[in-house]
Amino acid sequence: MGPPLRNLLSTYRRRLTSYEAVLAYSLLGVLGGLASGVVVIAFEYAIAELAALWEVSDGGENFEGLPQWMHFALPAAGALFLGMVYHFLRPEDRETGIVHVLSRMHTHYGVLPLRNAILQFVGGAVALATGQSGGREGPGVHLGGAANSLLGQWLSLPNNSLRVLIACGTAGGIAAAFNTPLAGVIFAMEVIVAEYTVVGFIPVILAAVSASAATRLFSEQGAIFSIPPTSLGSLLEIPYIVLLGVLCGVVAALFIRISRQASALSAWPVIARFTLAGLLTGTLALAAPQILGIGYDTLNASLQGEIAVRTLVVIAVCKLVATAVSCGFGMPIGIIGPSLIIGGCLGSILGTLGQAFIPHMTSDPTLYIVIGMAAAMGAVLNAPLAAILAVIELTHSIGIAMPAMLAIVAATLTNTGAFRQRSAHQTVLRQLQRRVPE
Repeated sequence: MGPPLRNLLSTYRRRLTSYEAVLAYSLLGVLGGLASGVVVIAFEYAIAELAALWEVSDGGENFEGLPQWMHFALPAAGALFLGMVYHFLRPEDRETGIVHVLSRMHTHYGVLPLRNAILQFVGGAVALATGQSGGREGPGVHLGGAANSLLGQWLSLPNNSLRVLIACGTAGGIAAAFNTPLAGVIFAMEVIVAEYTVVGFIPVILAAVSASAATRLFSEQGAIFSIPPTSLGSLLEIPYIVLLGVLCGVVAALFIRISRQASALSAWPVIARFTLAGLLTGTLALAAPQILGIGYDTLNASLQGEIAVRTLVVIAVCKLVATAVSCGFGMPIGIIGPSLIIGGCLGSILGTLGQAFIPHMTSDPTLYIVIGMAAAMGAVLNAPLAAILAVIELTHSIGIAMPAMLAIVAATLTNTGAFRQRSAHQTVLRQLQRRVPE
């Protein structure tokens, strides 16, 4: 690095010491968004290529097409392998996901270590490719935040800019995973940073836009969900929508409670915890192979009305238990995707039953599936704004906003008010006796 470049970088660092340096932070946003977008695309590619080794098609989604014995053996073997790898790591190097990002954001000035990021990439890809019940968005948030934090550390940027970079990486990770840039911005500010400032919004917005652009440029993946146009048919449906929100809140509270109980066993040897999680997932998969892996193919089938009510009930119960236990035991997987699937199953159940018994008061089940997705996500993450914006961007319909907001509020109030639960990530942080952002 020559003297002119060193001088330029030194001047840039001085500008970043002030939060008012909007232009300087805007550059960070663009770079951070591109970095997070590329790393999330690489992570998704790794999952698909690894799963293809045991002939799981459809980008690592079609576990249902495997022989029945593999529905049990694959997650059990994958969990055992991960447990053996984790056994040789220090406890602080095993931490991954959104919980890790939150912890480092509020206790280590936004310094995310390279070792944990590598473990998240490799461990997360192995976990999801071997059918562990979880999502890729949590790992995407960690990888996006880590890529940005490491960039800031390499450039010796001030600590306050590391926090902005992680927020940019978080927004970029969500935007790249779902192609929902606006939801990515709000998720970063609502869940990770836990504060709203005008200066802070600008680089995060640029990061989300850059990550979405990178995804469209480098990834061949189309829309994750095939959601037909839908809207509320009548105001008479409002009580039914509130009921769906309450049920999603009850399920979210149960999910968080199971996860908390599992995380209380963190003193157990990691091999024992991971193997138990894999055995549980494999056993449940014998009844519902749809729970293996991420599960967006199952959600799409539900949106097309291809899954019977009884099967949806089994999928929702098995997905809830397998994911909550696996995440509580520390598997390098996320909970955003599973919350969408569980909420979608609940919505499909209520929508289908409504069409059968009160057709004059019930819209197409698709409406209830989408609303259930938003309500469960908002309650589990305690992120109602991110949930409502995600569902609007996914459906490309502002008309769904009113019923979705009502269900999200009902679900969140049920979880936080009736059951006195915090978000899933805050609950695990408290269980681990870490500082929790208010």
